[in-house]
Amino acid sequence: MLNGKKIVVVMPAYNAEKTLEKTYNEIYRDIVDEIILTDDKSSDNTKDLAKDLNITTIVHDENKGYGGNQKSCYIAALKSNADIVIMLHPDYQYTPKLIPAIASMLAFEEYDAVIASRMLSNALEGGMPLYKYIANKFLTLFQNIFLNQHLSEYHTGFRGFKKNILENLPLEDCDDDFIFDNEMLALVCYWGYKIGEISCPTKYFPEASSINFIRSCKYGLGVMLVSIKYFLAYTGIYKSKIFKKDAKKLDINSELPFYHKQS
Repeated sequence: MLNGKKIVVVMPAYNAEKTLEKTYNEIYRDIVDEIILTDDKSSDNTKDLAKDLNITTIVHDENKGYGGNQKSCYIAALKSNADIVIMLHPDYQYTPKLIPAIASMLAFEEYDAVIASRMLSNALEGGMPLYKYIANKFLTLFQNIFLNQHLSEYHTGFRGFKKNILENLPLEDCDDDFIFDNEMLALVCYWGYKIGEISCPTKYFPEASSINFIRSCKYGLGVMLVSIKYFLAYTGIYKSKIFKKDAKKLDINSELPFYHKQS
């Protein structure tokens, strides 16, 4: 807990057995009240390791995709009465040691959302492939123009939110694949929430999750499409599904397939 706020870390997991314990061991438990992992039907022993570590664990009976997995994370966090939710990948690509800094920026009412940016540090030094670095820079410039923002990147998987963002944004209608992250940030900007950034080193290694070149290209095209949809909605020309008033929010009353609850 920090400044009277309950801090919950959520980890969307898929085949994270090799890196989960290392990630978990670096989470600063003095302020983190609960850790929730959602296993998106992994083929390894992620769920059993999470149970052994006494992590609240949800296991999907079918693969829902990266975005669908996050939706379960956020519903579970809201069910646990979280005030601040920090999303951390369990693949150890991002350092959990920054959780206190992210939580502080949210708990003391400075920001509504915080992203840990790899582009504020030397991402290439951390092993980011050159093509991903160049694509990140290009897509970030593209989005800053269309969204009228000044962020250093939109593509990090390490981010924190106040609960009102998760309650108010129409995340249920967002995509279930990797573009979910980008749609979510576009909605944060669209509804006028304040975003902060913190510099974050990154580590690329064989066990860390990453999408291949073809999926990266698909993601890049999706990012540009999200930006154009945002611009059309913001200017009143046309509102696509997630920018409409009747877009669906997360249903916190929905049942989740709990495999283990933290004791």
